[in-house]
Formats: sequence, C-alpha cells, structure tokens
Amino acid sequence: MEEFKTIKENISGQIVEKKSKFVANIFYIDSIEEAEEIIKNTRKKYYDAKHNCYAYVVIDKDGNIVERCSDDGEPSGTAGQPILSILKGNNLCNIVVIVTRYFGGILLGTGGLVRAYSQATTNALMQANYIIKEKGKEIKVIISYSEIENFKYFCRKNNIKILKEEYLDNVEFIIEISNEMLEKMKSNLDKNYLKMTKLDIINEKYIEKNINI
Repeated sequence: MEEFKTIKENISGQIVEKKSKFVANIFYIDSIEEAEEIIKNTRKKYYDAKHNCYAYVVIDKDGNIVERCSDDGEPSGTAGQPILSILKGNNLCNIVVIVTRYFGGILLGTGGLVRAYSQATTNALMQANYIIKEKGKEIKVIISYSEIENFKYFCRKNNIKILKEEYLDNVEFIIEISNEMLEKMKSNLDKNYLKMTKLDIINEKYIEKNINI
C-alpha cells in the first residue's frame, strides 16, 4: 500500500445507553504486535468492566492489510464487527479501537448493542484529526558545516522532517522523507545544488504526507 488514512493522535470518548457505559479508546498502531499489546493493557486498565470489544486494521511487515475483531463475550456480531465496519467505511488503517462496556443492568438486545458500540466508536472518531501516511524512508545525510543553512532551507521548503542533528567533524542529519522527495533530493545532489558528503538509507517507513485532507 503506497499510502493510507489514519489518525494523528490517540483519542477517546464515551456514551451511556440504558445505564450501560461504553468507553471507546482509539490508538494509532504500526504493527499487529502493538495492537495486541494495547488491547492487553486496556483490558488490565478496565479490569472491572464486563466487556472489552475491539477491532483493528493494520499493515503487517509483509505489506498485507490485516483485519481482526472480537466481541469479547457479547452476542456474535454485535460489537467487534460493527466497529471494524466503521473503520473500513472510513478507509482507516493502522488503527485499533477498543470499546469497553460497563453493564448497567438493562439488556439492550442485539440491535441495541450494535447501535451502542457503533455510536461509541463514531463519537470518538468525530474528535479525530486525520492524516495521510505514505511510503518513505529514514535516511542519514552527512554534510559540511558550510552547507548547514542550505540543507535546512531545502528541508523547510520541501516539508522534510529533521529527526536528529549531530555535530561532529561534519554534520549528521537523520531525516524522514517520501520516496518521491528522495528522488528530488538525489536530483538536486546530481545537479550540485545540494552538497552532501554522504547519504545512507537507514530503513523504510510510512511517513506523514504533507497535504490537507
């Protein structure tokens, strides 16, 4: 997947339906392992709740989209699947939703449960700031001291995020950059507009795309 829509920061929200409280916690994730760890920790946090139902969509290490959900003891299809359907309907990826239910003593029925879990998820997502992430790379760039301002200007102009700066014999920058922008950087390097001593790719990663959505 070249790019996907997700949330910028973690969010939460809650609703009350016939005395049952539904608490939705939504997290950005980078892996299945991270999703499962968050689910485990959420269950510990809300240990006194009746149910902790969840759904997540994430790109695995092989680049495949993985979808999982759980009703956690609720009637089949009344919690996890409705949450998952909302994520898919909003084209969201690398995101996990856990909706915790504190039972209020009144049965909601299957239709009522679907509506409650869906509403709790939707209400929380309404608070979200959304971003697009695209394929990119984390790279190390080594330049001379005389080229610092020129390089920083290029980064500012092209919305390239500088993650780290280290001042040694030369200056080492760790940056994250889209694949498209990396080609532009290499082109500028070839044309001698950017004078870099060395450019090394550290790893591939998804980075925030610089657009408004």
